[in-house]
Amino acid sequence: MSTQAREFIAVPIAVMTVSDSRTEADDKSGKLLVGRVQDAGHQFVEKVMVPDDVFQIRAVVSRWIANPDVQVVLMTGGTGVTGFDGTPEAVKPLFEKELDGFGEIFRAISFEEIGTSSLQSRAVAGVANGTYLFSLPGSSGACATAWDKLLVHQLDYRTRPCNLVELMPRLLEHRQ
Repeated sequence: MSTQAREFIAVPIAVMTVSDSRTEADDKSGKLLVGRVQDAGHQFVEKVMVPDDVFQIRAVVSRWIANPDVQVVLMTGGTGVTGFDGTPEAVKPLFEKELDGFGEIFRAISFEEIGTSSLQSRAVAGVANGTYLFSLPGSSGACATAWDKLLVHQLDYRTRPCNLVELMPRLLEHRQ
């Protein structure tokens, strides 16, 4: 392991709240994510609220992954098992690669916090067009767990031995 210090690299991040019942005024999870992104020193690009509709979710995410000025998309909501929960179904077809470890580790950490209820989470992550996509549960507690225990570290270039930021320049190498 190298002991050489690295400079922080601010990453441009967009945030989406998926909900049929929340409004901008009571969107605790989306606001939490925006706050965490900004507090960490990243570049906050945009926040949108989208209804629990696979095609509306996919349309916004597609716009972001087509934009080279967005490198990470954080989505909150729509990852449960009820009839309207469709965020994983909306984004998985866009993935070029799925980051299975994200959902696995998130659920393992959640198990320590909320017990067996963690099996209800369908949190997923992947890469699409050189953009990292993270689909998180709708609860602010789950968003805090995902950011504080996983994302803040993997989206920090200074994290050793490796992190997702250092891989960003290589995400599109298959197209060269």
